[in-house]
Amino acid sequence: MPSSLAVFIPGWVGDAVMATPALMALRAAHPGWCLIGVGKPGPMAVLDGLDLFDAKIVSAGKGWDKGTLEIASQLRPLRPKKSVFLSNSFRTTLAAFLGGCGGRVGLAMHGRGMLLNTALAPTLDANGKRAIHPALLEYNRIAMAAGTEEPGKVLRLATLLADEAAANQVWGLAGFADRPVVILNPGAAFGLAKFWPRASFAQLARRFAHQGFGVLLLCGPAEAQLAQAIASDTNHPMVQPLANPHGPEPSLGLSKACVKRSTLLVTTDSGPRHFAQAFDVPVVTLFGPTHIGWTETWHPRSIHLQKRLDCGPCQSRVCPLGHHRCMTELSVDEVYEASRTLLGIHGGHPLPMARTAG
Repeated sequence: MPSSLAVFIPGWVGDAVMATPALMALRAAHPGWCLIGVGKPGPMAVLDGLDLFDAKIVSAGKGWDKGTLEIASQLRPLRPKKSVFLSNSFRTTLAAFLGGCGGRVGLAMHGRGMLLNTALAPTLDANGKRAIHPALLEYNRIAMAAGTEEPGKVLRLATLLADEAAANQVWGLAGFADRPVVILNPGAAFGLAKFWPRASFAQLARRFAHQGFGVLLLCGPAEAQLAQAIASDTNHPMVQPLANPHGPEPSLGLSKACVKRSTLLVTTDSGPRHFAQAFDVPVVTLFGPTHIGWTETWHPRSIHLQKRLDCGPCQSRVCPLGHHRCMTELSVDEVYEASRTLLGIHGGHPLPMARTAG
């Protein structure tokens, strides 16, 4: 029976994508081992197609009984020789301990240091406090402590044939044909503080549509009504929501396939931002309450937009002052001009070459 390695995936979709260099390095450093991926449904699903794991433990349970103990019970018969924590959760670390995982490697945070065999201190600033430091680099540091080479900074994703077929259906229903498509992503699972106004997204969509682009409003089930409302506000046939009663169900796999074939992504600071880098798609990211430094990935075809305000970045899910200025003061003109820069549009309005699936 081969040795096994349990890898605990970060709890957010975007973080899972930022962890892909570390995950690829862990796979390469353990030839012949059985790699077990452990995580929540969304982060695990976004990694589909990469062939990172030989087995998966996917848990949507919360609390001690349906979360911690459930994971522990599934790990126990597998007897992982080594375990690596790219999540910072105390409960997942306890689950690994109770599940008999050996060689536990991770950051000593949230009181879990005593449960780790190799406990790394988080990167600190000059004052001894936790530094605003890119998660990608922390994931890489954990992987190297578990025996890998330097993982690098290249994010990886893959799409499944079924997701590509679903994206073909979306393109057909939207009538995009061979025209270039800009994707707008108005959602943000983090909280209301990350949202850019609905009216601003509608105005931006209308501008792109008037210049001959197709515009797809990305969404999951939770953002379907918002995407449909923005499309309705634009009143333009080339602005369409991903959620269509006649089309495929929105999913992470479908979102990946759509971003992969797009010409440009404009998004809040959320998971799909990192899809763009993994597929080498230009991306404009609208930052509000979050520090860019936590999620910097050095995508060469990206522009970050953020207002300098005395009150931020505050890292709050809801604006504590109630004005939401960090997002409302990002103008449509600023976002449109950043988009034009990435698309290489100067002077007039020539259309770039359309990206095709593949």
